Amino acid sequence: MSVVIKVEGLGKQYRLGMVGTGTLVHDLNRWWHQVRGKEDPNLKLGEVNDRALKADGNDLVWALKDINFEVQKGEVLGIIGKNGAGKSTLLKILSKVTSPTVGQVKIKGRIASLLEVGTGFHPELSGKENIFLNGAILGMTKKEVRAKFDEIVDFSGVERYIDTPVKRYSSGMYVRLAFAVAAHLEPEILIIDEVLAVGDAEFQKKCLGKMKDVSGQGRTVLFVSHNMTAVRSLCTRGLLLENGLLAKSGPIGDVIDQYFGKSEISTRSVYVFEEKKSKEAQITKISILDPKGVASSEVDLNQPLSLVIEYVIREPITGLCAGFSISQAKESDVLISSNEAELHPERLKARPAGSYKNTIRIPAKTLNVGRYRLRAGITSHKN
Repeated sequence: MSVVIKVEGLGKQYRLGMVGTGTLVHDLNRWWHQVRGKEDPNLKLGEVNDRALKADGNDLVWALKDINFEVQKGEVLGIIGKNGAGKSTLLKILSKVTSPTVGQVKIKGRIASLLEVGTGFHPELSGKENIFLNGAILGMTKKEVRAKFDEIVDFSGVERYIDTPVKRYSSGMYVRLAFAVAAHLEPEILIIDEVLAVGDAEFQKKCLGKMKDVSGQGRTVLFVSHNMTAVRSLCTRGLLLENGLLAKSGPIGDVIDQYFGKSEISTRSVYVFEEKKSKEAQITKISILDPKGVASSEVDLNQPLSLVIEYVIREPITGLCAGFSISQAKESDVLISSNEAELHPERLKARPAGSYKNTIRIPAKTLNVGRYRLRAGITSHKN
């Protein structure tokens, strides 16, 4: 496969609170060094971009520093990181919205980018006029845009307002039309920032499906999002940015795991807890079992599996509840199971002291392939 994006030694430096270098002397000094082929003298200063720290007298920061990577044709690359890590700055450089301070970017093919609500649209023009304007920017003829026009309008779902100036659109309508235009005008490279979060759940699902179709046609997608479920399902490879530096590049699962610090999470199949007799109730053991009843931390999700929680009660407890929750990385729970259903008011009887075991059986193909976080707990619902 051919390389369509190549980034080498990329860096972007900003002076806090100012445009340019801040003084005419510094601007002339920078220009004179460029004429002589020398390094910009202002680049020798600057801190890594940590937005939580005070400047301490240094007002130069590297929003990006020493970024190197390649993107293959047809690849779907996920770019993740905390707010302020440099993701949007990187996409703006790739989209040629801003220029790098150092380094170079080589791009082969037309780029359509959706970086924020309003990007590429003229507020005074109607939705229809903006579709043709964007097509012209991408180098398409009016005939080519007209051939895609009905498909774009249908996908966006804003047909009733297509002749209305887009300045009167809601942010959701704006994004719907902007994504439809970017995805359907056949760019070789599609760059999508977090703006899809503005859309409703139905539209986000349509967008993810469309991006999969685009990549399946041999076009390249760069996708930035804080929705790790979407990133994991859509992307094949990922970049993790931390304070403007490239912390990790590789398979998307490994990159997401590092983002959440998964290397520190145990992947044992059996957890045994030291008993503390001072507690009135305590979990003593948790097990993950495959269909044959063998403990395993790696299971085939095409087969059923069982989760077993064992606990002791040292004195009678009213309305005791035991259960599990399963989540992917640090996102919302995808599965919760407990004996809560037993706890109707008329059944809130004291459970006697002793050892107990609850087993939860998860049918085959209930969960998607991936890595999950398992939590177990016991609590009581007292009158």
